Order: sequence, then C-alpha cells, then structure tokens
Amino acid sequence: AGYLARLLINEAPFPGEHGYESEADTRSAMFEILWVLHSRIHFIPKGYTQWQVAGVRSAEIIDVITGTGGRRQCEGFYRNASGQFVTAPRAEERLNHLLKIANSGGKPGRFAGLLNYAQGLARAYFRDGIDGASRFAGLKQVGQVQVTGRAYSWMTDINNYHPGGNFVSIPPADEGSLGGNRFFTLRKTPK
Repeated sequence: AGYLARLLINEAPFPGEHGYESEADTRSAMFEILWVLHSRIHFIPKGYTQWQVAGVRSAEIIDVITGTGGRRQCEGFYRNASGQFVTAPRAEERLNHLLKIANSGGKPGRFAGLLNYAQGLARAYFRDGIDGASRFAGLKQVGQVQVTGRAYSWMTDINNYHPGGNFVSIPPADEGSLGGNRFFTLRKTPK
C-alpha cells in the first residue's frame, strides 16, 4: 500500500505546483489514476490483450506499476535486480519535500490532507478493492471515434504528450484533465 501511495502522491499536483487547481481536483486525479491501474488488470476491452494495454500480463497492481523493461506506465517506479520495489531518487525527494511541508506548522493543512488521502486510498484498495465508479466508465464516443470507456493511461497534460497507438485523449468536456494529467481511453475497435 505504501508503494501505491507513493505513486499516487508522485503523479498528482500539490499546492503551488504546475497543474494544481484544488484539493478536490488532486484527489480526483489520484482516484482516476488508481482506476487506470485497476482497469489494466480487470477491465481489458474486447479485442485487446492485457499486454497491449498494460505492457504486462499480471493480476497484481504492483506489476502494472513497475512494468517490464522499458514498458512502464509509471516512470520512476520499477523493480531492481533483486525484485524489490524501487522509486527513482527524484520521486523520493519530492515525497520528502511534501512531507516536510506537511509536518511544518501547527494543525494539519492541505498538504497533510492530500498525503493522508493518498495513503488511505492505497490502504483501502489493498484491504477492500476499488470502491466507486470511474467517471470515464460510461464514455462511448470521443468526437467521431467510438471508444471503450474507462481510462487506460494518463500522462502530463501537455498537448504533445500522447501514449500513441489505440489510445484516445479524453477531452476537457468529459473531464479528461485532472490534476495536471490527461487521461486516455481506447478505441472500441483497435487499428
């Protein structure tokens, strides 16, 4: 759960960072990132294999996070030669910086609230599974393109970032941009 929480914290913006809009937006981004990972295990659309969508064949969320070789959804999260879960130094530095801010001052504030939310979400996932519906589950069309619904990838929300292939960018009208991230669904019929 701690490794998953590190990922959620690392992938979502905190106050003062690029992409930060509100606590609610950051929490929504964390929740949808969790849904992407979960969907890459449990909701592979007809016509696709898990390998095509996630770059792995596994029922374990840690395998989806760490991937194999260079095929990773989550840059900076991998297994070392001994198979241990590792985070890149830059991710650990950011986490330590956020913890320092959260622990400074008196009563818990926004930083502590967001850190606690990520930890609670990760613990709840491992204890009880995912709860609540993905906001993208019912998405059937983006422009003229028929899509599968659900998000299967996310990247920094910059126009020139795209996972390629059969991934389709979820537009702002469908809340496809959360916490500085752009979420992607899949074409209903693979190319």
